[in-house]
Amino acid sequence: MAALLEVEDIHTFYGSIEALKGISLEVQEGEVVTLIGSNGAGKSTTLRSISGLSSPRTGSIRYKGEEIGTLPAQEIVRLGISLSPEGRRCFQRMTVRENLELGAYLRRDANISEDLDRVFSLFPRLQEREKQKAGTMSGGEQQMLAMGRALMANPVLLMLDEPSMGLAPILVDRIYETVAEINRQGTTILLVEQNANYALDVSSRGYVLETGAVALAGDSKSLRDDPEVQKAYLGT
Repeated sequence: MAALLEVEDIHTFYGSIEALKGISLEVQEGEVVTLIGSNGAGKSTTLRSISGLSSPRTGSIRYKGEEIGTLPAQEIVRLGISLSPEGRRCFQRMTVRENLELGAYLRRDANISEDLDRVFSLFPRLQEREKQKAGTMSGGEQQMLAMGRALMANPVLLMLDEPSMGLAPILVDRIYETVAEINRQGTTILLVEQNANYALDVSSRGYVLETGAVALAGDSKSLRDDPEVQKAYLGT
């Protein structure tokens, strides 16, 4: 059976700089798959390539068996892939509700209000702050908003880029409890994270990226037990 997402030998450039040097990975429907690695390893660029924000120069990206590597970003969202970006990128002068409604801007179905209720049930703090401007909220609240906005696109595949960045440990715990719940509700997740302990706890499989290439791949337990991963990413 074909994977939900298949990335094969993609090479992505920023100008003349080759950021991805032949990345290949796959995500099966229903999985949580994580990409771990140090700064500059190519994790965020991989998500940007899949989402159409930094299209690869060569290689293939297939979603449900169809090539999407050359599609514009809005068409990729329409097909069922959404991204919660690194740094949250909330619209600071808009309210929480306006940010969430923007997440559904491509939709024409009748279930948008149901998905808004779902986001509020996953993140009750957002409902409390519904009329508050995003720029006045804490980093943790803005992370919840970025994830909620991505969910408002009703994705089959949700991509999360560094959801724990800059957050206190108690908030990271809360975010990862919600990531697990989103997956239990049926959404497939591709997760980029520097905090490898959290990432491997919530995922079934993972890929270790180094300087734009896959250095290691396996199930989360195998990666956690690997001495090199422990030394480089788990602080053991």
